[in-house]
Formats: sequence, structure tokens, C-alpha cells
Amino acid sequence: MARRSSAREAKIALRKAALAEDMKPVHPGETGGWYRPLKDADIAQIEATVYRILEEVGFADATEHCIETCVSAGAVHGDDGRLRFPRALIDHTLTICRRDLTLHGQDPKHDLQLTGSRVHFSTAGAAVMIADPVKNEYRESNAQDLYDLARLADRCEHIHMFQRMCVLRDISNNHDMDINTAYNSIMGTTKHIGSSWTEVHHLEDTLEMLHLVAGGEDAWRARPFMSISCCHVVPPMKFTEEALGCIRVAVEGGMPVLLLSAGQSGATAPACLAGAVAQAWAECLGGLAYVNAIRPGAPAILGTWPFVSDLRTGAMSGGSPEQAILSSACAQMGNHYGLPTGTACGMTDAKLPDFQAGAERAYTLACAAIAGANLVYESAGMYASLLSTCPESLLIDNDVLGAALRITRGIEVNDKTLSFDVIKDVCLGNKGHYLGSGQTLEVMQTEYIYPELGDRLSPNEWAEQHKPVLLDKAVRKKKEILDTYFPAHVSDEVDRQIRQRFNIHLPREAFGRSA
Repeated sequence: MARRSSAREAKIALRKAALAEDMKPVHPGETGGWYRPLKDADIAQIEATVYRILEEVGFADATEHCIETCVSAGAVHGDDGRLRFPRALIDHTLTICRRDLTLHGQDPKHDLQLTGSRVHFSTAGAAVMIADPVKNEYRESNAQDLYDLARLADRCEHIHMFQRMCVLRDISNNHDMDINTAYNSIMGTTKHIGSSWTEVHHLEDTLEMLHLVAGGEDAWRARPFMSISCCHVVPPMKFTEEALGCIRVAVEGGMPVLLLSAGQSGATAPACLAGAVAQAWAECLGGLAYVNAIRPGAPAILGTWPFVSDLRTGAMSGGSPEQAILSSACAQMGNHYGLPTGTACGMTDAKLPDFQAGAERAYTLACAAIAGANLVYESAGMYASLLSTCPESLLIDNDVLGAALRITRGIEVNDKTLSFDVIKDVCLGNKGHYLGSGQTLEVMQTEYIYPELGDRLSPNEWAEQHKPVLLDKAVRKKKEILDTYFPAHVSDEVDRQIRQRFNIHLPREAFGRSA
């Protein structure tokens, strides 16, 4: 028994040993694109419909600046008040827009290259509740929760970007909420950050804070480490005034823009999935035309996020198989256009980490990843169709994301990996197995990925280990991280400058600093 336990512990230690970057089985930006739910003829039909929607339907409620800027670029403002985008304008936009986009981290090691069909995972959401799997209950989310979620995400290797996950329900002033949302995210992670703002002047003030953190406006513009998630449309095909104003400030301020269309099939988007994809792309390309009319080549991500309705009730169903197909089709269209594309997958309709949650998260986000979405948002931690988030789930979901990246990476076929000489040696040398093969030992870390929390013990080993439960391990690991891990990439001097300028609600002690 002792020898067996010792051997097992040695194997576990080997698996847990830190690997050099070039030895890791997966990396941010693994190339997908080999899952194609749309045939070439389907893509052509959707693209033709996108052009028709933009030319014939257009957008309601454009702002004066949007109208003037887009009309000067070739848009048409009709007598009915709708702003329409002729095909020539969209084609011109596609020739001047930025295609190779880098999302910078506060630490350069977290820079993300959104090119081709390279795949990355991000959090996202505006949950108003926190799921507590220990007490089996929900409570309102608060400012401390957002900072804690950012710290946990910073420790999750396969969460490549942190976009705001919850609403600070303990801050009633909208300006303070937007400022503190950005601040708590910045303080909690060195990865690229995404957030949203309710009013233009809130974003303008946040840019001042970002200049302080970056070390000046020029330094910020050289490496903008925060992007705006901007719902520039209220589907179907209506611009939103405040969001268009935020787009203008972000573009002029050097901030990357996620142009977000979040129609819900059967409600604010067509119930037919092809129509939902077409509307989402029309809405995002209209936003892209505006961005590039303001400043050609401004960094923008096409956030085609069509959601799914359970047509029996009208409620959103983020964990449905239709969500996987919709998001994958949007990613495929993004690859067709050659544009940086983000979509939403990994949500679940479950209320707490359980079998339903794991299954829905895995099959939705894996499809979007292998379809080649540059960014899969809401890929971890979201429950109850985005109404809630669970901190422990980030640690559990990190295993799922790593597995999805490994699937995305696929199989490398060459003379070495075909292993003929190894097969010949084992078979003709009467060895009977490959366990002692030099090749097996060589690739055990580079070819295979291992879960950090997932259980692969045999039943006997499981019993010897006192029958560990996955959720219990996540609860303990969350507590360990939050008790000990306080990122210090923002200096005390800069933090005090921010606090002198803005009303920061969490005390410095919450960030592991002296008062």
C-alpha cells in the first residue's frame, strides 16, 4: 500500500511540476476553424442577406454624430429616419478596418493576438447574484465579489481575459459603479480587461484613471489594456444613443471596442437560426462602419452574440445546443470576413455547479472554440442564463477550458508522431506495451493535458483519498487564493492618486495594502 501511494504521489508531482511555455500542451490562441456548421453556399446566402438588411432596413435612432459621420462616408439617412448602409460603404469599411488585433494585458505576457481563427477564452457578464454552492443559495453581488473574481481569473491559466462578470449592487451611484467596476478589475488581474459604461462621461473619467495606471496617456495609447463592451444596438436594428456616444469616446481615446449585438432568437432576433446570424452580423457591421468612419483602422471586435429563447416560455436558454450552433456559425462568418470576432458560449441554465452546468458549458464552448472564435466570452462561471456567477466555478471551469483548447489544437501528423519506429520496437522487441517507451515519457506533458481539479483516481485510490468531491476541492482552493493572493502590479503611489481623484469604495486593506 505504501509503495503504491508513493508511486502515485510521484506521478502527481511530475504532472504538477511547472512546465516551460514551449512544453505546455495548449497555449492561448490555438487555431480552430475546422468545425463548420455552415456550408459555403450557406455563407454566401447569409452574407447576401446581411447586405440586404443594411441597405434596405437600416438602423433606427442614430445620433446626430453617427448620422453625420456615416453619411459623409456613404451612408444614407432616409426620410423615415433610418440610417442605411449601402454595400459599397460596407465593402470599403472591410478594406480599411483593422484585421490583426492585439489585446494588450497589463503584463505583456498576457497579450492576445486576435488573428485568423486563433481561439481565446474570456469571462463576461452582468450577473446580479452570486451563487454560493456551500450554502446552496443566491445573494446579491457586490464590489468585493468583482475583485475576488478578477483575482481568481488571474490564477486560471486557460482564462485569457477578464471581462466584468457581476454588477456592484452595493454601489447605488452609477458613476461610482462604473469607476469601481473598472478599478476593481484592474487591481485584480494583469490580463486584458473588458467592461462597460452606462454614460459617456463615466468612460471619459475612466480613461483618466487608465492613463494613471499606464503611466500617462501616450503609454496607454501604446498598450491599451482595457476594452469597452458596447451594446451599440438594441435588436432588432436600433442604435442606442448613450452607447454610440461611448463608442465615439472609446475610439477617440484609443480603447478597443467590442461591438456587441445580443439579440435573442424568437424575441429580438428571428427564431430561425440563419436569420439570427444574419441580423447579428448586420448589426455588428453597421457598428464597424461607424467606428471606421470615426477613425479608419480603430481596434474593434465583432461581437456577434445572438442568444437563444426557450420558445415554450420565452426565457433565455444559454446552455442550449442551439446556442452552440449559433455562436459557432457566427465564428465561421467571422473567419469568412477575416475579422476579429467574439461570441458568447459556456453559459448554463443550471443554478449551481452540477452535471447540467458542466455538460452545457462544455458542449457549447467547445463548439465555438473549434469553430475558430477569436474570443469566447462568458466561457466560465456564469449560471442561471447570466443572472448569477459562481466564484468556485472559475476554478472548475478552468479544467473545461483547457480541455476545449486541447480539442481545438487537434492532432499533429508527421513522421515522428506516426510513431512507426516506436511501434516496431515494441512489437518486435516483445515489450508488449508503450509505458516504458522514451516517446511516451517525452510526450506525456506536451501531448496530453491533465485536469487540476478533475478526478481520475481509480475507485480504490478514490476511497484511499477519503472520496474527494470536486466542488469541495474548488471551495478550498478558492479560499486559499483569496486569502493569500493580492496582485501588486499597480503601485501604492498610483493607487493613492486614483483614490484622491475618484470615490473608490473598497478600502485599501481589501487589496492587501495598508490604509
